[in-house]
Amino acid sequence: MGARLSLNSGKASTSGHFEVSQIEACKRQKTSSSFWDENPRLFPSLPDEISIQILARLPRIWHFNAKQVSRSWKAAIMGGELYRLRKELGTTEEWLYILTRIDSDKLVWYAFDPVSRIWQRLPPMPNVAAEDGSRRSGFRVWNIVGSSARIADAIRVWLGRKDVWDQIPFCGCAICAVNGCLYVLGGFCRASAMRSVWRYDPSVNSWSEVTPMSTGRAYCKTGVLNNKLYVVGGVTRGRAGLTPLQCAEVFDPCSGIWTEIPSMPFSKAQGLPTAFLSDLLKPIATGMTSYRGKLYVPQSLYCWPFFVDVGGEVYDPESNSWVEMPTGMGEGWPARQAGTKLSVIVEEELYALDPSSSLDSARIKVYDHQDDSWKAIEGDVPVRDLADSESPYLLAGFLGKLHVIAKDVNHNISVMQADRQNQFDSTPSTSSSSVGESSQELSEAATRTPESIWKVIATRRAGLAELVSCQILDI
Repeated sequence: MGARLSLNSGKASTSGHFEVSQIEACKRQKTSSSFWDENPRLFPSLPDEISIQILARLPRIWHFNAKQVSRSWKAAIMGGELYRLRKELGTTEEWLYILTRIDSDKLVWYAFDPVSRIWQRLPPMPNVAAEDGSRRSGFRVWNIVGSSARIADAIRVWLGRKDVWDQIPFCGCAICAVNGCLYVLGGFCRASAMRSVWRYDPSVNSWSEVTPMSTGRAYCKTGVLNNKLYVVGGVTRGRAGLTPLQCAEVFDPCSGIWTEIPSMPFSKAQGLPTAFLSDLLKPIATGMTSYRGKLYVPQSLYCWPFFVDVGGEVYDPESNSWVEMPTGMGEGWPARQAGTKLSVIVEEELYALDPSSSLDSARIKVYDHQDDSWKAIEGDVPVRDLADSESPYLLAGFLGKLHVIAKDVNHNISVMQADRQNQFDSTPSTSSSSVGESSQELSEAATRTPESIWKVIATRRAGLAELVSCQILDI
């Protein structure tokens, strides 16, 4: 109404001119689009071999807009050749992917580009079918990961104290990233451990179901070694309730084939002195990391509400066998709620975060494989609300630095980066990298407070959403 009343004013003529310009721009865009679509080449005046080289250098943040140029551009950007070329050219980019849970059952993924500092929301994951093929209306795979209370209920079921699977449609999936894609594996659905595996491919920005695991499992642990995805342990549900799994398998994303590998021996659990203890204490894998060419799996014995660390075991892909984890590594590996042991590899070093008695701080530990010991790094990490969430913090290693993801006092997701990687040396270093530093830099490092080691590189409003997991994709 107001626009019509002002048609005779000077502003109206300006508005009219703007509308005409907009119409002309739309016409030009349609003409341009038809021109690009009618031309079979990516660039009309260049061979496609050169054109694909140009597109491979385009930042990922612009890929969405580039897909709108033409059908040929869209096909090229969504094709595998472009990303293989990016690896060859060294133009791949690392993005951080964070999984959050809203309203206790809805899972939402976010992607963060550290160069442009832009967040993007991923498409929702599809519905998950039960093993009998039925689909649960109103529930999605968003519900797979349960809260700490659900983990507690799961352990109670395991011990035969409570049956809650009628109330928990999905929980206990595993999440991993390999070959430039995100994977969501297993979990419970209608009291059955699922074999299903879902993959998110950022090149097409969609989820798809891939070859299922050979064994249905929940609360399993995953790791990546030699560009293959390994899955170990977890639990399944049988007639007697929840049963721990020792079996393990590996997935080749290139062939789409799952292959069984030797089961975890759980040697310490098998060595319990009495049958009573073996019935009472249930062994479970509480973590997994790929370190120095092998898979390290810490383990615990559960007896709700307690858990006891029993070291762990190491899988060697060359010998295709398991050996006992070094004593110092297993005994000193920090644990969070329900015994879960998080870790991250940064520049070939193994890091873990150890919650302190304070609610607003934590400590970083680094593993010394020569001494077989964990060494605490000086300075606290400003992590808050450790007692209020199942996943109060997450660890990530990308851009060659250690990152801690946590919620701040304003309920925002905060991504904190270690400002200087060599600040994590618990003892003075004489490496060639430190020798090249100037005396001024060393002086500044000596006077820097522990808190200043960490800097916030990104935040995102989260509200009541909880952190669940994070992964890095380099494509």
